[in-house]
Amino acid sequence: MRILVVEDEENLAESLRQGLSAEGHRVEVAHDGHRGLELALTGGPYDVVLLDLMLPGLGGAEICARMRAHGDPTPVLVLTAKDGEYDEAEGLDAGADDYLTKPFSFVVLGARLRALARRAAGPAGPAGPGPAVLRAGDLLLDPHDRRCRRGSQDIELTARELGVLACLMERPGRAVAKQDILDEVWDSPHGVDPNIVEVYVSSLRKKIDAPFGRRSILTVHGTGYRMAPDGG
Repeated sequence: MRILVVEDEENLAESLRQGLSAEGHRVEVAHDGHRGLELALTGGPYDVVLLDLMLPGLGGAEICARMRAHGDPTPVLVLTAKDGEYDEAEGLDAGADDYLTKPFSFVVLGARLRALARRAAGPAGPAGPGPAVLRAGDLLLDPHDRRCRRGSQDIELTARELGVLACLMERPGRAVAKQDILDEVWDSPHGVDPNIVEVYVSSLRKKIDAPFGRRSILTVHGTGYRMAPDGG
């Protein structure tokens, strides 16, 4: 993979560069937010961007938001030394696909990066029919092409948001437990708090429901969530 690392801690950045390069990846490094954004928008294409949340000049969440505003769908894995759901939500709301809290295991980091790259690449192997387009009223989701729209309006979703939404839309009208969503969408769900699903559902509601005055993802108290068959 070609990976962009945006990290202001130079020792950590160099450690990441060496470790990822040793696994055969091509790695470029930026130590501040402005340079990181410049490389992300003009130095690619990258397979994954590894992005620190706290950066001099321009924060990681702002970099991610600007990437998405420019239509850049490159998977983004946010690194943060801050441990809290609001900090995780900040990155996810900006369009990041996943997060990892420092300190972290290099083995886990590698697995997360590979998982993001696989999801971005889509199905591999012999050609065959892709997943059917999912519909709930005027809400359409094409899991194969990673496209979502409500009516005529395209909606930009991260890879993880797309997975959560597909999980719900494949079971219209049925309650889906948080753990079931976690098991289906997360590549390594063991040890992940099921409540992280709430963060992604909240982000989805802001994108597919709130701007359209809809309420398609319903909370099933004590269980999880349910997709309204008519799309709200």
